[in-house]
Amino acid sequence: MKDEYDFTNAEQGKFYRPLEELDIPIYLEDDVKSFFMKKLSKDNKEFSLNSIINSLLKQDIEISRKLA
Repeated sequence: MKDEYDFTNAEQGKFYRPLEELDIPIYLEDDVKSFFMKKLSKDNKEFSLNSIINSLLKQDIEISRKLA
């Protein structure tokens, strides 16, 4: 490590990203993932596991709001 560093041209916050902009990975348990993969592959449609899970979570949120 150097004794001194030159920060005259440094830019504060150059690599900062607010937490709201970060995508947080969510890992499904194997049995949950295999259930959806089997069910969706039978439909012979193009699908996105991400969109299906998000759709189900949004429905659950809506149900929770109605019950509260």
